[in-house]
Amino acid sequence: MKLSVLLDRARDHALPVIANITDDDLAKPTPCADYDVRALLDHLLHVIVEFQKLAAKQDADFSHTPSYPDWRSQYPAESAKLVDAWAQPGATEGISGSMQMPAQTVGGMALLDLTVHASDLAQATGQRFEPDPEVFAEVAGLVAQMGPMAVEWKVFKESAEAPADASPFEQLLATTGRDPRWSA
Repeated sequence: MKLSVLLDRARDHALPVIANITDDDLAKPTPCADYDVRALLDHLLHVIVEFQKLAAKQDADFSHTPSYPDWRSQYPAESAKLVDAWAQPGATEGISGSMQMPAQTVGGMALLDLTVHASDLAQATGQRFEPDPEVFAEVAGLVAQMGPMAVEWKVFKESAEAPADASPFEQLLATTGRDPRWSA
């Protein structure tokens, strides 16, 4: 399945979570210890904006995360631009911008961030989240492929232990170093 279609499906699952975040939720902790809900919203929106550049083979800047005061309106607009950027001819071919990685892998990283951070935000705000099955399959393959490198780069933490009855998605979250049943 085309990456842009998967990104669109991931977007469809993330947008309701983001739309249901209230001002009272912004200071809540998240499964990402370094981020409260507000900081994670800024981080994810920044990822969405910068990965648009990577689709166009431009350099991205992840050295800092700006604040996005209009995040409620920016998420739908910027995530639609992300899907469009990765739908352009050649977006998934060659090497992608400053990351110097295959473009298809870089696009998969956008899919991974959108999926896992939507789950993080859902957990932090008491919402349910289940990824699209085909998005999950793609993300699971990427996590399996990138696991050791992602830990080395400090993108993932060391794997956490998943409960014996963990769903496949909970097992994936544990692989990224998250407590799959985290709660505040």
